[in-house]
Amino acid sequence: MKLSIYLGLFSVMVCTWSCSSINKKHIISEVVALEEEFHDHSGFVLYDPAESKTLISYQGDKYFTPASNTKILTLYLSLNVLGDSIPGLYYQEKGDSLIFWGAGDPSFLNKNLPGSEVYDFLANTEKELYFSGQNFYDYHFGPGWAWDDYFYSFSSEKAPFTIYGNNIEVTKDKNQPFLTVKQPFFKQYFWLGDSLYKEDELVRDYNSNNIIYFPSPVPKRINTELPFRYSEILFTKILADTLHKDVQLVNLKMPKDHQVIYGIAADSAYQEMMQESDNFIAEQLLLTCAGVLTDSLKAQASLDYGLRELLKDAPQEFVWMDGSGLSRYNLFTPNSLVWLWHKLYQQIPEERLFSLLPAGGQPGTLARYYKSEEPYLFAKTGTLSNNHNLSGFLRTKKGKLYIFAFMNNNYPDKSGPVKRKMEQILQDIYLNN
Repeated sequence: MKLSIYLGLFSVMVCTWSCSSINKKHIISEVVALEEEFHDHSGFVLYDPAESKTLISYQGDKYFTPASNTKILTLYLSLNVLGDSIPGLYYQEKGDSLIFWGAGDPSFLNKNLPGSEVYDFLANTEKELYFSGQNFYDYHFGPGWAWDDYFYSFSSEKAPFTIYGNNIEVTKDKNQPFLTVKQPFFKQYFWLGDSLYKEDELVRDYNSNNIIYFPSPVPKRINTELPFRYSEILFTKILADTLHKDVQLVNLKMPKDHQVIYGIAADSAYQEMMQESDNFIAEQLLLTCAGVLTDSLKAQASLDYGLRELLKDAPQEFVWMDGSGLSRYNLFTPNSLVWLWHKLYQQIPEERLFSLLPAGGQPGTLARYYKSEEPYLFAKTGTLSNNHNLSGFLRTKKGKLYIFAFMNNNYPDKSGPVKRKMEQILQDIYLNN
């Protein structure tokens, strides 16, 4: 009898040791050392969802600039507002006319997303086409975005009805003397510069779509995308050129009895948004959700709904300003990010959720980090200059699943060394637990 009691006590002790194997002091000391080395501000939270217990919290209640960790909120909102497919456009038929409005769908002729029946719907109709942008009540840029990012594809303009991802695709082979503009419509905006640069340079005017190409003396390969300045007039011209039929612009409010054409499967957009950290998709999804919630494409309507209905119980309030994380006004705490990941984990089957996220060593934003034979880290990156964050799920070598948030803000140098130090700390948890 005594032997069985001792064996029982021993098994309890072994279980306790195995369940308490996280070396809290060591990990916190590593995070503090990272702070001291890079002169930044760091926060780290590690949570055990099986035990509903926070194992480590270092500055977990402090606010950080989340960068693209903001897309986690956009994902959560979209999962709760949109169905299996994304609305592609709204329309109404009147006699021989088809009037249509944008739904914010980011996929129309977007090379990074699957095709949908929206194109065929517009191309095959025999009715006269009329486009109205009168359900769009937003700005083309978000609050807190850097104005001088206007020329980069990570800062494409928001729009009611997008086309080509609102980008111009430009290529040039190394030994080719001229540019190739993939969308022929935009060739009219390109001009040859009157001087040579050290490297090939493309410069778009801030207030127009005029683009000047300054060639270099040494031929180099070009493969880039340039955002174009969006307007409803320009959109109708591009669409007409693409469909090879007339498209007229009208100013008509969207009626209550409008109909909907659905586009791509929602998960395909979520996967591209999360794995490649696509800002354009994130911003458009915020508009699409607003259209479903209110019939108006206004990002603030989605933000208000999310904060009021979905995120109100977070440990610390989210300061949420855009869909992508380009805004420097966003502020989140590690505690609240872990709380949100736990909500997602409870709502979505693990296999589906992890399939949407970047995985260590796999194609996406974590391709160069956290490599192993079997992916052990599924998480969203978030990077702006001087800021890098990572949050999501870590499965240890012994099979234990943790939720974590690791946030680093305001280091004065490049992000590479910070990322490698973070990798060392998280790998330590993976290998030793």
